[in-house]
Amino acid sequence: MKNLNRFLSAGAILLLLSSCVSTNKLTMGVTEPARISLPSNAVRIGLINRSIPSEENKVVDKIDKILSLEGLNLDKEGAESAVTGLFDELTRNNRFETITIINDTDIQRKGLGIFPAALNWQAVQEICDANNVDVLFSLEFYDTDTQVDYKLTTVNIPNDLGIKAALPGHKVTLNTAIKNGWRVYDPQSKLVLDEYINNNHVTSIGSGINPMKAVEAVIGRKEAVLQRSSNVGNSYGYDVRPLNKRISRDYFVKGSDNFVIAKRRAQTGDWDGAAALWEKEVNNPDGKVAGRACYNMAIINEINGDLEKAMEWASKSYTDYNNDEALRYVNVLKYRISEQRQLDRQLSR
Repeated sequence: MKNLNRFLSAGAILLLLSSCVSTNKLTMGVTEPARISLPSNAVRIGLINRSIPSEENKVVDKIDKILSLEGLNLDKEGAESAVTGLFDELTRNNRFETITIINDTDIQRKGLGIFPAALNWQAVQEICDANNVDVLFSLEFYDTDTQVDYKLTTVNIPNDLGIKAALPGHKVTLNTAIKNGWRVYDPQSKLVLDEYINNNHVTSIGSGINPMKAVEAVIGRKEAVLQRSSNVGNSYGYDVRPLNKRISRDYFVKGSDNFVIAKRRAQTGDWDGAAALWEKEVNNPDGKVAGRACYNMAIINEINGDLEKAMEWASKSYTDYNNDEALRYVNVLKYRISEQRQLDRQLSR
């Protein structure tokens, strides 16, 4: 009986708390500006690969290859895969007219895992003019570094009878770090529009009767590195696209009978019908009710895409009726308006 009473008491408390909640939550889709903001007239894109080892760095590069057990051309092919991945993604973007991979330039210098000095603007302008491009995307450096971990283990080797026998062996784990850095050059404004470093890892495991056999058993490491590099370039190209995401907002559902009815209308998707009832309460003699109504009018205007009007209503809710939630909402709207202006600049052509 005591347990039943406890259960009923807990249920009553939950019911009481739920009945006291004065807001409901809604979600809406919004579009954010791209992380990389390109000029609206940048429609011809050039891609260069500066990660090719220069003559003075070839000795260091060869030592690096030996120490990290890289394949002979892994860095070179990985860098090419990254640039190709970027090319593929930019090609899918309808805002660009042409995407050009520029191979015949003599300014490649390897950064050895760090950013090299940025290209001077005369060189950037010459490359853009020679290849009829507006903006230059550059893979500034690309480097792989492989760490090897050996462990003694047991491996199963078939004998002459086809029966697998357990023999002492070696297990090798190859952890390959892929380090790369990118820049975007705008010769018109003489600004580096973006500077970005990406670090990825590929882990490969193999086993064998001796260390070299174990290394040979790590099949597909090179292919995995090349695929990951292509994905890195693809992802960087995606950074020039505006992003669609969903955001959440709270709106008031209590204050008067109109709020109760408006809640039901909103729950059925009739937001305009809900707004018609909220608008009736914006001059309610009860300041708390009027403040909530003004706040909800800001919400409906944001839903309809009128951020400036939403700001007016949210400001009124706070300044005239001291609704603290409205002050927080004002700051959210300021940020959204700033993002919307940036998005408009990106989309205007």
